[in-house]
Amino acid sequence: MSNYRKKLVVNPGSNIRLKHFDPGYHGKHESHKSALPEIQENLKKMGELQYRMYAENKHSLLIVLQGLDAAGKDGVVRHVLTGLNPSGCVSINFKEPTKEELAHDFLWRVHPHVPAKGSIAIFNRSHYEDVLVVRVHGLAPEKVWSKRYDQINDFERLITTENNTTILKFFLHISKDEQLARFKKRLDDPERQWKISDSDYKEREYWGDYLKAFEDVLTKTSTELAPWFIIPSNHKWFRDLAISQIIVRQMEDMEMQLPKPTVNLAEIRREYHQAEDGENVDRPKKR
Repeated sequence: MSNYRKKLVVNPGSNIRLKHFDPGYHGKHESHKSALPEIQENLKKMGELQYRMYAENKHSLLIVLQGLDAAGKDGVVRHVLTGLNPSGCVSINFKEPTKEELAHDFLWRVHPHVPAKGSIAIFNRSHYEDVLVVRVHGLAPEKVWSKRYDQINDFERLITTENNTTILKFFLHISKDEQLARFKKRLDDPERQWKISDSDYKEREYWGDYLKAFEDVLTKTSTELAPWFIIPSNHKWFRDLAISQIIVRQMEDMEMQLPKPTVNLAEIRREYHQAEDGENVDRPKKR
C-alpha cells in the first residue's frame, strides 16, 4: 500500500513549484471502484480513532483545507469526514472578515475555533486566506501580509505545544482545465447551480497569482509540527483516498488509549444485578 503521508508531504525547507506536481496523479488505482474498499476502510478506522480521542481527552486534531475554487474542499468535508461523530467534530468556514474582526489582529477570529482536547476541527478555508486572497487582491500592503508567515508558524507552534493539537494541512491541487470542467458541471446540473458565483470566472484571471501565493505558503509554512500535503485532486476519489489515509495514519501515531473506568466496576455490577433481580420479581408473569 502506498504511503501518501510520506509521498505527498511538503518537507520543511522545500522550495515548492506547483508545476512540478501532477494534479491528475492517482496512484495504483485506476478508478473510484478500485479505490473504494480502501477509502471505506479508512473511514471506518477514522471513526474508531475519533472515539478513542474523545474518550481519552488528551489530543485534538485540526484539519486545514485550502485550494482554488472548485478544488473540492466541501467534497472532503462531505465524503471523507462524514464518518466522524458530530458531537466531537466541527467544520468552520472563514469567510470575509466582519467589521469587528477587522478591528483585531488577523488571528483573533481564528483562535476561538481551535479544537479543544478530545475534539476535531476542520477549517474549510482558514487563517491562510490572509496570505492568499489578501495578497492577490492587494487588500493589505506587502509589508503587512509578508510578516504573517512567521506569525502563522508561531500560532501553529503554540497550539501544538500548549494544547497537544495535531495539525494536518491539505492543499487540494487541481488543474485550470479541471476547474473549468467543474464550473461547466455546475452550469449544467440544477442541483449544483446554487454554487455558482459571480466571482468564479473573474478569479480565474488571477490563476497565476494564486499559484504563486500558494507556492509561498507551502514553502514558508510547512513545518515538522504542522506539515502541508499537496493532494492531487483532479480525481475526486483519489483526493478522498489520500486524505483519509493520511488522517488515519496520523491518528494511529497518537497511540490513543481508552481511559480506565473511574468507578468501581464490581460495585456497579452488584447494583445492576440487584436492579435486574428486582425488576424480574415485579414483572408480571405471562399466562
